[in-house]
Amino acid sequence: MPKAKSKVEIKNRRASFDYEFLETYQAGIVLTGTEIKSIRAGKASLVDSFCYFNNGELYVKNMHIADYWWGTWGKHDPRRDRKLLLTHKELNKLSRSVKEKGLTIIAVKLYIADNGYAKLLIALARGKKEYDKRQSIKEKDMRREMERM
Repeated sequence: MPKAKSKVEIKNRRASFDYEFLETYQAGIVLTGTEIKSIRAGKASLVDSFCYFNNGELYVKNMHIADYWWGTWGKHDPRRDRKLLLTHKELNKLSRSVKEKGLTIIAVKLYIADNGYAKLLIALARGKKEYDKRQSIKEKDMRREMERM
């Protein structure tokens, strides 16, 4: 019997405003206990989350996954650092890129894949300057005006 498609899609909307995405990667997440149940319930947030390297492994920091209400002894820490699963080739490429000045790794979207696993879309990003943000606002307003007509 095929699994039902999940509608869970948690986005970091602020990231596209503050950062310019250079490359995106799809990464698996190492979860414990009741974290996947909270994600399936849509109780997660990517606000202020970012990725960092520790001993050659990639971790996501400040990703909030709320406590599962029905959980008892297997509760988790909502803001713990979670390990990301990428290929060795992708990890090497990202670690070399992050060493450049001004580049960082940002969590963009958290979703449930077709196979039932939680996936995190991460992006290698460069911070936007103030004038870039103003340009983004102008483009969004122009797009909105064109849709109205």
